Amino acid sequence: MTSVFTQWQLLSWASLVILVTTALYLGAVLRLHRRGDHWPLGRTAAFLAGMVAATFGAMSGLAVYDDTLLSVHMAQHMVLSMLVPLAMALGSPFTLALRTLPRPPRRWLLAALHSPVAKVLSFPPLTFALFVITPWALYFSGWYTATLHSDYLHEMTHVHMVVVGCLFFWPLMGNDPLPNRIGYPFRLLLVVLTLPFHAFMGVTIMAQDQLIGGSWYPELHHGPMGAWLPNPYTDQNLAGGILWSAGDAVGVLFFAVLFTQWVRASMAEAKREDRRLDLVEAREARAARPAAPAGTRSPEDDGR
Repeated sequence: MTSVFTQWQLLSWASLVILVTTALYLGAVLRLHRRGDHWPLGRTAAFLAGMVAATFGAMSGLAVYDDTLLSVHMAQHMVLSMLVPLAMALGSPFTLALRTLPRPPRRWLLAALHSPVAKVLSFPPLTFALFVITPWALYFSGWYTATLHSDYLHEMTHVHMVVVGCLFFWPLMGNDPLPNRIGYPFRLLLVVLTLPFHAFMGVTIMAQDQLIGGSWYPELHHGPMGAWLPNPYTDQNLAGGILWSAGDAVGVLFFAVLFTQWVRASMAEAKREDRRLDLVEAREARAARPAAPAGTRSPEDDGR
């Protein structure tokens, strides 16, 4: 267990992507502060938390042993497909880019965010289907077995997990100007609907008589690591339990975040409505005030 925290793969393409992304985000935040503009500290903290989660999922012992133990891979799956997209969405990187980019790139980014492609990729029923179907296709087809024999496919699957998670959660949780934004009740419904899928899939994996990955894990027992590796069926049972329990736990986290955002949005809307009513009342009071007769001196005139 401690190897998950002590074994690291620091030299990889993922480390470069995470480093560059973090540097660009922090550079944009610094640029805002230098010109006197405010950027919420919570958004910066959320984005950095996402980069830490991505680092842990792509470079820690989860990455070292993700093709050795299915349970480790499953934990990595949950980090990359759920925690990283949530934290990145809360960081609002597109909003930050729109506030710091020069005018031409800003126009290009806005055009991309409101393009037909973006509207299709952020369509909630489609993103929900992708998010739910992806793990079933991964573990109950030849896809996962192929990733164990191909480093390229293995890494691209990690990218796919993050991208699908972002497509699903970004319009639901984030504050960026994306198309197809839906009301909070429907957002909560979509998040709640993901919970039974994770639970059912976890139970299905735990009940499997055949090993996911085919002969890959049994063959590892004949190698130098066989002395400490758990029984593949026991590990697969643990992997299903991780998917079940972690999916529910992270789902509750998403629910809490959405509920908090809904309450804050409702409070902000109430304040805006109060200000609007105050302005309407002030205008009506001015309109109802009788006009002074001609030649009458006002108190302001007497004070001159």
